[in-house]
Amino acid sequence: MFKKLLVANRGTIAIRIIRACRELGIRTVAVYSTADKDALHVRMADESVCIGPPAAEESYLNIPSIISAALTYGADAVHPGYGFLSENGDFAEACRRSGLSFVGPRARHIRLMGDKPRARRIMMRNGVPVLPGSEGTGVTDLRDATVQARRIGYPVLIKAAAGGGGKGMRVAHDGRELGRLFPLAGAEAEAAFGSRVMYLEKYLENARHVEFQIIADNYRNVIHLGERDCSIQRRHQKVLEEAPCTMLSDRLRDKMGRAAVRAAEVVGYSNVGTIEFLLAPGGEFYFIEMNTRIQVEHGVTEMVTGIDLVKESLLLATGERLRFKQRQIKLTGAAIECRIYAEDAETHLPAPGVVSNHHAPGGLGVRVETALYDGYRVPVHYDPLIAKLIVHAPDRKQAISRAKAALREYLIDGIKTNIPLHLRILDDPAFQRGDLVTEFLSRLQPAAKAVQGGEAVLRAG
Repeated sequence: MFKKLLVANRGTIAIRIIRACRELGIRTVAVYSTADKDALHVRMADESVCIGPPAAEESYLNIPSIISAALTYGADAVHPGYGFLSENGDFAEACRRSGLSFVGPRARHIRLMGDKPRARRIMMRNGVPVLPGSEGTGVTDLRDATVQARRIGYPVLIKAAAGGGGKGMRVAHDGRELGRLFPLAGAEAEAAFGSRVMYLEKYLENARHVEFQIIADNYRNVIHLGERDCSIQRRHQKVLEEAPCTMLSDRLRDKMGRAAVRAAEVVGYSNVGTIEFLLAPGGEFYFIEMNTRIQVEHGVTEMVTGIDLVKESLLLATGERLRFKQRQIKLTGAAIECRIYAEDAETHLPAPGVVSNHHAPGGLGVRVETALYDGYRVPVHYDPLIAKLIVHAPDRKQAISRAKAALREYLIDGIKTNIPLHLRILDDPAFQRGDLVTEFLSRLQPAAKAVQGGEAVLRAG
């Protein structure tokens, strides 16, 4: 087992990793920017070190500074969490060359699955269904994009070839939209991943975003831990996730799960990861990408399986064999995660500021992961995710009721949050029926704005 681990992240995931390390008897080192000097993860870790100014590229994305901190403080492992350097193959390789264990997959797997066009080709060769998409190694100019879009057929989804998480994604319904959106998507991809290479994919309307959690050891043993429905999104950024998916029968779950396991097996993947699919209304499903890291929504799977994914990722990184067989995995009850963002309820723009009062809800089946405390200043420099409210109940109806009760109890004064939006989602008849599609929020919000105005809009989300 590791003796000391450096947490190469911040916020809720840094705290989550520190807690898992405490249970395993691993000492922790927190890194932080000057903007995060008073952050909770800094206080919780056994040791901490400032690695740079607020800008992420000078701190949390600064590989030499992070490696230097790990070596200086005597760490023997590094956990990247999610975001920042978590899917950076160069960082994983730099850790290895420095004698540090990287808690995650090997660098070659990060690079392989992070290269979206290449990953698609591998899946196609191995019988994993994929949507029609652009050919070659990627699309770099509008002329090529236009040719590819005509071949695929509109609408098309423009995606960054070098990364995921919704960054650089745009939907073009015709050539005019493609001409306007392609350069915007490219600029966003370059800012997020350092590359303007894009690829195009057929946009599947009225589909669900369903992902399967996989876990694998270094000995080619791979299993899946069921699915999460992540269809509630805004601008391709997830807002609410749940498990299990209401549309999946046992037979379809087994079929998609076997495809997810196959996707990991064919590349020799190890540690935790997620295979993402689009699920059509008729039950057809298509591989869209693999996230080679722990997910923001991993807690949903933990609640329905009882398996601590962060702890398992640490054990697997030490070379331990997988502790579970597929037949042992059972999904119990229903879980819902609400991502709490510091944002304006009407404009959805980030709303940083000082938290004047923080009270997290509690009770049976209620879990809150947050870095907030009274007097904490939410910085402007990073993602506005400030908390994750996760509930678990015997069935979905009770999970919805529990989530609503917990959201109404949650107090975060001094800043604006999207808690009212979550209440509107949970109250929506379509959501309560389980009729989820990736366009759900775009259909929900305009209708609400047409009926309500002023203060009512703020209350409702």
